Amino acid sequence: MNLTRQVFGNINLADPFFDSLKADYAEFSHWFAKKAASDDAAYVFQDDDGAIDGFLYLKIEDGAVDDTVPPLPPARRVKVGTLKINAHGTKLGERFVKKIFDHAISEGVSEVYVTVFAAHAGLIALLTRYGFIAVSTKTTANGVEQVLVKRMRELRPTTLQSYPLVQVAGHNIYLLSLMPQWHSRLLPDSILRNEDASIVQDISHTNSIHKVYLAAMQGVQELRPGDVLLIYRTTDNQGPARYRSVATSVCVVEEYRNINSFASQEEFVSYCRPYSVFDQAELINFWVSRRYPYVFRFTYNIALPRRVTRGTMIDECGLNENAYFGILRLTPQQFHNIASRGQVNESLIVY
Repeated sequence: MNLTRQVFGNINLADPFFDSLKADYAEFSHWFAKKAASDDAAYVFQDDDGAIDGFLYLKIEDGAVDDTVPPLPPARRVKVGTLKINAHGTKLGERFVKKIFDHAISEGVSEVYVTVFAAHAGLIALLTRYGFIAVSTKTTANGVEQVLVKRMRELRPTTLQSYPLVQVAGHNIYLLSLMPQWHSRLLPDSILRNEDASIVQDISHTNSIHKVYLAAMQGVQELRPGDVLLIYRTTDNQGPARYRSVATSVCVVEEYRNINSFASQEEFVSYCRPYSVFDQAELINFWVSRRYPYVFRFTYNIALPRRVTRGTMIDECGLNENAYFGILRLTPQQFHNIASRGQVNESLIVY
């Protein structure tokens, strides 16, 4: 994948990508040079020719933010120092939002904030979708910017605004199995150490926070918005399933649909294509054959830092060895046991 963390000294400031940032911020080139001198690093997305398509700089701050009106009270925060994406239809913006949240989680901060000019309506809409709210303004020689804040541990009115929090209370929990060839294409942050990272490409279903999956397993049709999914990567047949099948991720259902609910092939393909591992030809074939009638969309919330094996889930977490692991209803206690052994950050799950 072409999303890498690089020191500023290795990033080409002359790339045309940075022209708009230089136009918005008179001091940008000087700021960039200072970051290069101090060996600071940023996330950079480059295309196959090396041209920059995305740039993200994150900074940890402690204390009050007193250059905004009103000021932000004392706290430890992630500041999104610079964020720009060249949109090209691959959901790269969602990938960067997820990277911001992953960084905040790893640093244990309670808030993230960013300043952005009102003219950048697309970026504001993207951030607002995932729970950023306008709380202040910041005025400099460059103009007036909005100050948007994301409170990482605050449940908001919608699942997306609360993302990446997972609310267990009031929802069902299911273990859902995915075969290896689909698992790592769909969930790139959950790739196993022995898998080839080159399979994770700059395409919408890998970049996106949202995923669409098609299945024929009985039980999938019971999924409802807000239900919690524990993703289970089935064995690669390189050893016993007891050790090779593992829980890797926690996701949240957005919507379930039967394939017959789509009015046309075009509507079905349009719904699935941006977030599915299947290409257009495969989707058209599925529409004609009705091979996979159950269609569901979910958010990709948490990659387990430590994979939990089938054997551990059976021996230590209370799962029945004889149960069908294709889709399996879990109790909150079973889910908690697995999440704990997977070293999931406790602040991300609300019981």
